[in-house]
Amino acid sequence: MFRSILVADARGVRTITLNRPERRNAMTPEMQEELIAAFADAGAARDCRVVVLAGAGEAFCAGLDIEALKSSVGQSAEEHRADVARVARLFRALYELEKPTIAAVQGAAVAGGTGLATLCDFTLATPSARFGYTEVRIGFVPALVAAFLVLQVGEKRARELFLTGRIFGAEEALRLGLVTEVVAEGMLQERVAELAGVLVGNSPEAMGATKRLLLTQNELWLDAAITESLEANAVARTTLDFKEGVTAFLEKRKPVWNQ
Repeated sequence: MFRSILVADARGVRTITLNRPERRNAMTPEMQEELIAAFADAGAARDCRVVVLAGAGEAFCAGLDIEALKSSVGQSAEEHRADVARVARLFRALYELEKPTIAAVQGAAVAGGTGLATLCDFTLATPSARFGYTEVRIGFVPALVAAFLVLQVGEKRARELFLTGRIFGAEEALRLGLVTEVVAEGMLQERVAELAGVLVGNSPEAMGATKRLLLTQNELWLDAAITESLEANAVARTTLDFKEGVTAFLEKRKPVWNQ
């Protein structure tokens, strides 16, 4: 059914695995559509009580596939808006899923990968996990994750993470509140299974109602923030800095920004 993700069920737990290990599970448009469909399927499945999101291989998710971004450089404004709208649907599908979600993070989870990992209800990470909102390094704007990050860590800290684009480790992510727990290397699957087992034992109706309550408290603000983010993201994709940033990344050189 899916080409770039894997879906497996066991004892009420549905594991959705990003399956492009050769590209560090970087997201293509196809993967984004498949994830949206997989989250919808999980939400509708009566035998699914908990959703685990993981990455195949050594990384969780390296964000948007840079080759896909390169192909978008010459797109029209409407094509850019369609691309951005798809990413927004993906993030909202994960954030609004009424069943408990757990991210199992090892290796890189950067840019959009950080967004996926931290939008889950629980984010479990190994000490080697790395996070970062690196978009400004390639002339891009981390617009769509901005609304969610401000909710999680506050505006001042979000500004620092977005404007520096720096990479940070699992322990710092834990202190920031972006990671729920740092798990020893080699123990991630065991700890995820243990947490999932606790959640499977809880009332599915009560957990769904709790998630709906939390969403309702932020929904109006989030709707407005995402609307603004869609336009900011689409406009950013038309700039000279974006074109130069993507080209420089692919050519493995420092970008020369438009002055």
